[in-house]
Amino acid sequence: QVQLVESGGGLVQAGGSLTLSCAASGNIIRINSMGWYRQAPGKQRELAAAITNDGNANYADSVKGRFTISRDNAKNTVFLRMNSLKPEDTAVYYCNLERRGTFTNYAYWGQGTQVTVSS
Repeated sequence: QVQLVESGGGLVQAGGSLTLSCAASGNIIRINSMGWYRQAPGKQRELAAAITNDGNANYADSVKGRFTISRDNAKNTVFLRMNSLKPEDTAVYYCNLERRGTFTNYAYWGQGTQVTVSS
C-alpha cells in the first residue's frame, strides 16, 4: 500500500501564492509519476500538474506559467507552487501517485486539501 499525506492548502487572496506538499510512504517502488489533481464544486476532477520519475512535467493549460511542480526524490515528496492564484483555482487538490505493478498500473490518492482563492 501507499500512503500520501498532503499539506499546504488554505485561504488566499487573488494574486497570492500557496505551496502544496505531498509526502509518499509505503510501497513506493516503480513510480511512474506523482502529481496534483483538483476538483471544484460541481465539476469533474482534473489534472493540474504531474511530474514523471525522470522529471518531465505536464501542466493543465489553465495553470501553465503560474504553477510549478517539483519533486524531492530522496524524500518521496512532490510540491506544487501556485502563484498568481485566481478564484477559479478554488478546489480540493488531491495528490496522486501512479506506479507500475507486475501486470497493471496502480493509482493512489491523498485525502485532499482545500484551496480557496478569494476575489
